Amino acid sequence: MSMTMIRRVVVSSRFSVRVSLRSSSSLSSPVYDRITETSNGRSTETSRPKFSTLHPHDINPLSLNLHRPAGFEEPSASTSTPDRSSTSAVSLNFESPISAHGDKTTTELLRAILVYTLCQIQPLVDHAGSLINASRNVFGNKITDTVLRHTFFMQFCAGEDTESIRPRIESMQKANVGAILDYAAENEGEDSAEGPSIVTQPPYNQPARTYEYKSENDCDRHVETFLSCIRSVRDVTPDGFAALKVTALGNPFLLERLSTAITESRKLLAMFDVNGDGVITKEDFATTYEALFTDADDRLPELLTRLDPFDKNEIDYIEWSRLLRPEDLPRITASCAEIGPLALACPSDEELRLMETMHQRLRTLADEAENCGVRLLIDAEQFKFQPAIDNLVLDLQQEYNSIDRTDTPVIFHTYQCYLKETMDKIRLDLERSQRYSYHFAAKLVRGAYLHHERCAANKMGYDDPIHGTIEDTHATYDSAVEYLLRSYAEDNANVEFMCATHNQKSIEKAIQLTREYGLDPNEPPIVHFAQLLGMSDNLTNTLGVNGYRAYKYVPYGKVDEVMPYLLRRAQENSGMLAHGGSMELDLLVRELKRRMTPRLLGATA
Repeated sequence: MSMTMIRRVVVSSRFSVRVSLRSSSSLSSPVYDRITETSNGRSTETSRPKFSTLHPHDINPLSLNLHRPAGFEEPSASTSTPDRSSTSAVSLNFESPISAHGDKTTTELLRAILVYTLCQIQPLVDHAGSLINASRNVFGNKITDTVLRHTFFMQFCAGEDTESIRPRIESMQKANVGAILDYAAENEGEDSAEGPSIVTQPPYNQPARTYEYKSENDCDRHVETFLSCIRSVRDVTPDGFAALKVTALGNPFLLERLSTAITESRKLLAMFDVNGDGVITKEDFATTYEALFTDADDRLPELLTRLDPFDKNEIDYIEWSRLLRPEDLPRITASCAEIGPLALACPSDEELRLMETMHQRLRTLADEAENCGVRLLIDAEQFKFQPAIDNLVLDLQQEYNSIDRTDTPVIFHTYQCYLKETMDKIRLDLERSQRYSYHFAAKLVRGAYLHHERCAANKMGYDDPIHGTIEDTHATYDSAVEYLLRSYAEDNANVEFMCATHNQKSIEKAIQLTREYGLDPNEPPIVHFAQLLGMSDNLTNTLGVNGYRAYKYVPYGKVDEVMPYLLRRAQENSGMLAHGGSMELDLLVRELKRRMTPRLLGATA
């Protein structure tokens, strides 16, 4: 049994309470290591100011601190995929130009050198979209797309469709590198049905809210796109993953509304800590419930039994989170003694219907992934959407990752380690997976929305959810890796996770930890490593040829449709490209010199 310590919950800017709970076992698209750093782990990010007040809607008030830590088939012998059954016991050399780029043609080397050189020109990256539009106006789409295709597109994308990506995937497989496919086309189409808006009327005299039918039709079309991506993984890289984002499957405003409801339900729990000692007893809960709700005589006995399933006289947060789900709020708030923040966050019947439709879209994709033997990586997104995304993904994991249903997980959640709450979330979610007997599966990233989140916190006047320094982010990332490996090694937890990082030091630490715990990271699969296509090949290829489960995040789609995606990637990763790109360029140039030297010597002989 473990103790979940919720160290500080701020209910409003003027009221805070510490709560301790006991529990027993509880893109935009993805960007790997958004925080600026070089590929060898040297930081270029500086500390940022933190803000002192909380916004009641966007901040997760629970800071959870649990004390106790809580596959897929191998390729057949007939395939050409190298063996992953064992990993090298010697230190890996991530600075070898041959390991990084030895499989590239000279033309590919020259293209990569050109692209990386351009990416280091900050004004070019900042104004790339405007420059491309100007080129289209002056030179036309055909010439512009041809230039883009043979430079940035071929560097960072695998192709336009399932057939055209095959050569790139097959080349990766020779280095024992798998693929994470993301159909990155972003053309919204011109044939979406326009129609009357969906007008919802939430309870308690809240303002009416409007959702466009076109948005729902777009979401249905996105389902077909993701289904195609899942089938492409099955057909082209069956050892791989498919990536998706929840904001493509539901109206973002709806996700924000549901996140607010979830956050307010968490805040409510903090109010039950009557004497502020950090522990909610049955007596504390009963006293507060009688003051806040009118149905205590009818419901309280059953609630206390459900919320303290192990008869420890402490209210269990995991059971509470199962009790106060968005769909339960209309029934629960109907018995509130007065209208408060939770009641005002209550969704309307129409919003709940839209939420269920969004959930069904996710289930459709999960069913297809399960049937195809493909694993889904569900991306983390902006902080204001994340509580709703967490709620949806945890539901899917409990169903599709059930130990009774599968030996290996299907649904992978994403944790952004630049968030202060991340370690607490990982502990709680692992505890939850142990209690309900499903595989914990995660992708660990540093974070993709640093600038956006800090601007939002500054604008709205709430506490910055991001770590104050990049060193704190590094520490969180490495702590998460160690915690999950220790949980697997010492507690026999059902854990599988991916280190999606361009940080060499984090990779080396993860490898060292597997050795310290005496683990083979591949049998059964425990740790995967992933980097973006066209970047950090020295990491991915070296891991792959040494028997580790290495992957590339592989976007594909038509050139004109994928370019907005690539522009955002360049902009969001400009710091890493500008600073860490120096090592990339160094390895590329060294490999080019290695090839050219014999020719030059021969020419002078």
